[in-house]
Amino acid sequence: MRFQQLTITHAAELRFGVAPKPLATRHGLNLGGGQVYPEINFTLPPMLVTEETMPEVRQHYRQIIAGVLQRAVELEAPGLVVEFETLPPMTEHPAWGIELTQILLEAIGAARARHGLASVLRITPNDTREMERPPRMRSGPLYEAMLATFDGCAAAGAELLSIESVGGKEIHDEALMMGDLRSVLFSLCVLGVRDMRFLWTELDRIARKHGVVCAGDTACGFGNTAMVLAEQKMIPRVFAAVVRAISAVRTLVAYECGAVGPGKDCGYENPILKAITGYPMAMEGKTAACAHLSPLGNIAAATCDTWSNESVQNVKLLGGMAPTCYVEQLIYDCRLLNAALADGPDAARQYVRWLVHSDAGRDPQAYVLSPDSAIAIAQAIVRAPHPYAAGQAAGLTALRLIRAAHQDGALKIQPRELPWLDRMQQTLETMPDTEEEFIAEMMGRVDTAKFNAADYGLA
Repeated sequence: MRFQQLTITHAAELRFGVAPKPLATRHGLNLGGGQVYPEINFTLPPMLVTEETMPEVRQHYRQIIAGVLQRAVELEAPGLVVEFETLPPMTEHPAWGIELTQILLEAIGAARARHGLASVLRITPNDTREMERPPRMRSGPLYEAMLATFDGCAAAGAELLSIESVGGKEIHDEALMMGDLRSVLFSLCVLGVRDMRFLWTELDRIARKHGVVCAGDTACGFGNTAMVLAEQKMIPRVFAAVVRAISAVRTLVAYECGAVGPGKDCGYENPILKAITGYPMAMEGKTAACAHLSPLGNIAAATCDTWSNESVQNVKLLGGMAPTCYVEQLIYDCRLLNAALADGPDAARQYVRWLVHSDAGRDPQAYVLSPDSAIAIAQAIVRAPHPYAAGQAAGLTALRLIRAAHQDGALKIQPRELPWLDRMQQTLETMPDTEEEFIAEMMGRVDTAKFNAADYGLA
């Protein structure tokens, strides 16, 4: 499937808690159906995951889910999304990831039966293919174990399948550090798109086999890496903003292959994808500070359907264990969002305006994710004939929006970053007319020893 028009055409309709194509789960959640749900994400404290430590690992996950569910019941959460992101050893050894999934599902089921807590589990095996250099994207033990983890966790009852896939990252990391927008586009819209098509076709097959759903991917390893580097003043913020816009082209492929949301929380490009697809989206912002800093703390909530904390370690805080504390924060945030929704569309739109205006003028990375900007970038993507052209169009649209906002005094940009606008504009406007020409140029320009060209259909 290819999206050729927007599902949401007006910025006023791109808002939290409401998606044109909501997702009803097996046990009572209606994601995007008029309410925002908390989505809790957690991980282990610093420790090794081995056969010897697995008893301790199991105990951590039992403790985490017990505390999270208890607090959700005490605070009368209307529902809860639980995300289990595996750690690499749990994907390399599928039996470990599957067993931990069963531990979580048993606790979730007990809370549902005892307290009526509506809930769903998202399973996110990490993409271990990058642990080999150059990565083998379509074969080998790492790839096979990853698929086995998905298959086993889906069979156990995990209803939402997600991943932070890494196809194209072999080129992208260096491209960011060098400020090389041509290589960014090659990574995201040529390599990344090809890998996404392959991987999500496989995940769709697994989901259909077990009667579960593909939720969504994220350009976390691309757009969020750029955001963190910009936050550390290692690359320009305007560059990271353009990377974010282009990254939506890559992430969109999951939905073209059958994903139906909610999109993965760390995909800050999700407002663009919600406008295109109409599917519900997870988002994270201020409550993700436990995992990374960002300039998007409030604006991210403007379009969310589930509200997440990214991932927090199971460590002791003054208030209790960190996952329990963070689910409380998420629940209170969602209460406020849902109170605005309950007061009607005008109240919700006013709250969206506050969330957007508190962030959008301070950083170009926030500005390109405002509802108005997201609609404009989404429109540029769907009008393009293919992903290569869509990446160019998304980048040029982001640049146009950033320039106009800066000229109008609506957006702050550091003076040292302004020359980058012309530099990126020239790069995007002087690229080859066809994808074939672009691929030929880039295959002679990048270090092809870093990736397996055949795994991207480029042999």
